[in-house]
Amino acid sequence: MEWTRYIDGYCERLGPEYWAEPINAVTNAAFVVAAVIMWQRVQGPRLGLARALCVILGLIGVGSYLFHTHALVWSAVADTTPIAAYVLLYIFAANRDFWGMPWYWAIAATLLFFPFAYITLPVFQNLPLLGTSAGYLPVPAMIALYALLLRNRLPEVAKGLAIGVAILMVSLTFRSLDEVVCSALPLGTHFMWHILNAVMLGWMIEVYARHVEGVSNS
Repeated sequence: MEWTRYIDGYCERLGPEYWAEPINAVTNAAFVVAAVIMWQRVQGPRLGLARALCVILGLIGVGSYLFHTHALVWSAVADTTPIAAYVLLYIFAANRDFWGMPWYWAIAATLLFFPFAYITLPVFQNLPLLGTSAGYLPVPAMIALYALLLRNRLPEVAKGLAIGVAILMVSLTFRSLDEVVCSALPLGTHFMWHILNAVMLGWMIEVYARHVEGVSNS
């Protein structure tokens, strides 16, 4: 892999300079802010996974900042790795605590995300205007599936997951429009992907924590 290969994938970036994407870089602070806020809210005795999600949420902001400043292959890996870790850990947490699976079955069910993404991704890639954003669509599709399946078992959780899907779809729309509107809006719209994703990921931790604390108090 060419770790130092330059990547120019966003409207705001006009060259290889460190601060060529100042808005895209600075708005990653939203992830750190969301992580700090949620960390303060998830200090219960059974919320270890929620705290782990908060740590990863903060790392998403750091990784994305590195990518939007350095714009190299290694920084792209630093950007995407925490996102993948968050998704997989959240699925595991959902399997264990929403569905009540033992940890080993929760891990096995989490691994099913990979064939799910493999099967659904070609469908999403054929949709117009999405571009590279299509690669993220298996995530809201999976969340929507969980919301649908949990609607009778855990209606409040299902409602929370559905809200998360709605926020993520708006966020993905802004990500997809970045190059489309570039000529009219030189800053692009990718920065809104950061802000809305920070809100969405923080909200997903809130949904999980409310459920776990509700079970603990019942």
